[in-house]
Amino acid sequence: MAAKKTESPEVTTETVTTETVPTPAGDARITWHHAPGAHALLAASHGAGGGIEARDLRALAAVLPGRGVSVALVEQPWRVAGKKIAPAPSTLDTGWRALWPALEKAGLPIVAGGRSAGARVACRTGRELGAKAVLALSFPLHPPGKPERSRADELLATGVPTLIVQGGRDPFGRPEEFPELPADMELVTVPYGDHVFGLPKSADLDEPAALALITGAVADWLPRALA
Repeated sequence: MAAKKTESPEVTTETVTTETVPTPAGDARITWHHAPGAHALLAASHGAGGGIEARDLRALAAVLPGRGVSVALVEQPWRVAGKKIAPAPSTLDTGWRALWPALEKAGLPIVAGGRSAGARVACRTGRELGAKAVLALSFPLHPPGKPERSRADELLATGVPTLIVQGGRDPFGRPEEFPELPADMELVTVPYGDHVFGLPKSADLDEPAALALITGAVADWLPRALA
């Protein structure tokens, strides 16, 4: 489905633009962080409890363009519409599938990514849509306190190189709770991090160090994933 530009696109720098994309679930919005001479595109969406202002998504958008990777931060239709509660997973998938052609217009290899619920969407649809790899930030392996309700099958079925970045104390799944991963999957732990990579005051690393760990791990992984 063809993308349509916003009438008054928000532009914060010469290399950041926004685009509205109609989908069957409502209008989605893409904030493009363009890398000069980009060789790849990371398309990443948010979770069910927040938007693209999440610290990890913003950090990736700030760092990766300097490494030759454009970043497209995707706001699902429910967020664009100002709703507070995310719809069913199938509706999230519908919105993601419908905006994918707008991402493909960049003419770059695409890594599908997201945090929490957005990571689940990327895992469920990445291979089907032609993503070269999947980035799962804070993958919600199970609801808090309910490890028996595992979503490991979604993660293990990506079928493409996958990087999981998980907080060491994430109530939705600590790193040690993840199943044995296949050779094309990697897991990076952010020590002390919770589901949004927040850190306790007692942690021996601060937020800038945690974000540097995340962006460094992703930047190091991308060439392997795209090789």
